[in-house]
Amino acid sequence: MLRTEIGPGLTEQELDAVETRFGFTFAADHRVFLTTGLPRGSAGWPDWRDGNPEDLAGRLARPVEGVLFDVEHNRFWHPAWPSRPAETPEALRAARNELESAPRLVPVHGHRYLPGTAAGRGHPVLSVHQTDVILYGNDLTDCIHHEFAGRPSGLRAHATVDFWSYSVEGGPGVDVTAPTPFSPYAVTAQEAVECIRTLVERTDACNDPAAIRRGAREHLAERIVEEAGRLLDGPWPPLG
Repeated sequence: MLRTEIGPGLTEQELDAVETRFGFTFAADHRVFLTTGLPRGSAGWPDWRDGNPEDLAGRLARPVEGVLFDVEHNRFWHPAWPSRPAETPEALRAARNELESAPRLVPVHGHRYLPGTAAGRGHPVLSVHQTDVILYGNDLTDCIHHEFAGRPSGLRAHATVDFWSYSVEGGPGVDVTAPTPFSPYAVTAQEAVECIRTLVERTDACNDPAAIRRGAREHLAERIVEEAGRLLDGPWPPLG
């Protein structure tokens, strides 16, 4: 099913050596997976036995570096962090300091990661690209079925680790406590209109101006706000 060569699994001694060398802990089910067999011969799979140490270190650092990229270039700032410093270099230093306490993510395949939690198991697999984080499987087995057989379970999962859960549930730069049209916080039509307006503004700020003509974006924003405003004249919540 993995469409790649499967080598002998890692021994307990090899797994311990990897954890010691790179300073993280495999989740229990990730550890069992790697003792059963080690996928190799494909760039997507980390080769924990014979892989280039710099490549492995880069894969481990990628989630945090991706967040820092968004801090620098997309104004990302977690609401639980202290106030963002005005200058970008200071903001990056503060963000890196805060991220030191975030649970370490360990690469499974490509951009798919499991939390590195001692004795932990059954965590959902996260697909991580900067602060764009989605659930890609209820657990490691479900992720393998999803990735390589096209058969996700369809069961609803929730991220189970601090910081990364915020990015999954709220989206990059979105305060998960704020009202949105898709959550019980938006209980009136006016709140929904304001949420849609905010969503349009954030979408506009995150898009590459060179890729989308500003005029077209403004026209779309006007249409969305007009449609939301129409709801004010009807029943709430809308019928049908």
